[in-house]
Amino acid sequence: MSKLIAKNPNAKHNYNIIDTLEVGIVLSGTEIKSIRNGRVNLKESYAGIKNGEVYIYSMHIAPYEHGNIFNKNPLRDRKLLLNKREIRKLIGQIKQKGYTLIPMSLYFKGSFVKVELGIGTGKKLYDKRADIAKKDAERRIERALKERI
Repeated sequence: MSKLIAKNPNAKHNYNIIDTLEVGIVLSGTEIKSIRNGRVNLKESYAGIKNGEVYIYSMHIAPYEHGNIFNKNPLRDRKLLLNKREIRKLIGQIKQKGYTLIPMSLYFKGSFVKVELGIGTGKKLYDKRADIAKKDAERRIERALKERI
């Protein structure tokens, strides 16, 4: 059973997602409390590999109101929890195939916070336009079918 906390609205619009991974994340106590209140933003976040470890950058977790001195920097880098085999596989895909790591969503799985990490390539402008045109055509077809019934 999982409860969705936040989604990255730009992920599927800006990237072709090839594969996804479920990973854990290292957080402090006040960050967990702030996440439980829903005060997290994934909009401009991205993930990368530094010193053989995977980190998530630019994920904004608002400071907890009652946290005083225990609050952390809202935009600090947060470590993602993967085993060595998974990290080596990601390093190979990023270097050889030019893939990017994109945080897709943040959710609770039991009492743990998990990140759905997408592996994909960036879309060009014409790819984005083609996707918009395709969705628009599908909407028109659905509307026409509903009117016939």
